[in-house]
Amino acid sequence: MSVRRVFAVFALLALLVSGCDGPAGPSGGAGPSADASPALRPGWQPLTLPAPPGGAGRLLLRDAAACAGRWFLVGGVADTAGGTRPAAWTSVDGATWTVVPVRADSFYGRQNVLLSVACRDGKAAVIGAKVGGAHGYPRVSTWRQGADGALVEVQASFETYGGPTAVNVSRLVAGAPGWLIVGNRSAGAASWVSSPAAAEFALVEGAPELASDGAGVTWAFDAVAAPPGWLAVGGLLPAGRIDRDPAVWSSPDGRSWRRTVLPGGPEYEELQRVALVGPVPVAVGLRGATFGAWRQEAAGWVAGGAFGRRAGAGVPGVSSLVAAGDRLVAAVTDGVRHSVWVSADRGGSWREVAMPLDVPSGADRDVALVAVGDRWWLAADDGSRPGLWWAAAPGA
Repeated sequence: MSVRRVFAVFALLALLVSGCDGPAGPSGGAGPSADASPALRPGWQPLTLPAPPGGAGRLLLRDAAACAGRWFLVGGVADTAGGTRPAAWTSVDGATWTVVPVRADSFYGRQNVLLSVACRDGKAAVIGAKVGGAHGYPRVSTWRQGADGALVEVQASFETYGGPTAVNVSRLVAGAPGWLIVGNRSAGAASWVSSPAAAEFALVEGAPELASDGAGVTWAFDAVAAPPGWLAVGGLLPAGRIDRDPAVWSSPDGRSWRRTVLPGGPEYEELQRVALVGPVPVAVGLRGATFGAWRQEAAGWVAGGAFGRRAGAGVPGVSSLVAAGDRLVAAVTDGVRHSVWVSADRGGSWREVAMPLDVPSGADRDVALVAVGDRWWLAADDGSRPGLWWAAAPGA
């Protein structure tokens, strides 16, 4: 079972426990605010990705990032026998891409699919995983970029990401303090911290306020560097309740955390991705039968607009959230298909953006976004036809 499938199983179980939400408006006094206008249609232009070394296979595109004039795209290659190997690409202009050499040191590292990438100062670090072992758990590795530009697997004990208390490893983010991973253990939400070298991650498990306690069960999805430290987002299942409320955590160092539970309604709510629009954190996640935004203001967190609607039996979720200038761009799956939405008012209102490729929901189907200035990049994988495109932001 892949890392993404592990998350999907837990999310589906939570949604089943919370019951079937009917068409529900968002909580916190914010009404539905998706623009009913036709979808925006950027002039998406396809880009070419060179084939990684190691033999023919289908490209797997999973995540992308950009910083300091450098773009990164990660995923893997799947061969006809079902085997996989890690793959990554980079660009100095977003137009011409080259393969990043990948040096794996472990049995499972050589089979990793790279799932989450972040960068700082023009260098990348990555999370990868491969299902394996007697119990079929994801075998997680982290990777750092060496002086020669190659991605090098970082050695870690099995218990760092696995072991008897493991649940999942979610997202990797970068910032001035270094690198942060958020995920979950049997004790609740957890973090892993590393210095700027990304040469070793230390597990922070059972931390007060981050982990589950008498107030409820915690779950972390994503984080962002928010001076002077980090901001993580997720949800809390209050004691005696069957639906999550949105939650955020702040930390100066990734080790000690302060929890804030946002006002929730009777429906299931959680924050799955977070980004900074200028200095303002904006998070997007599930809000009952829709997706919704929340943003941090001087007086605290407030609910923004809602958009989309859970459409089928599949697991809904937010797969990507990026900001450039005053725009916020989100990729979500409603259980039937992936879609992209843009907000120009910090999550207050949303309008759909037509994608260059129709991507149904399901395992091994992903959409990832990058935004730099007035240009967007979209990596899409519909399970058979992966591709990378760029476009000028509509109205830019």
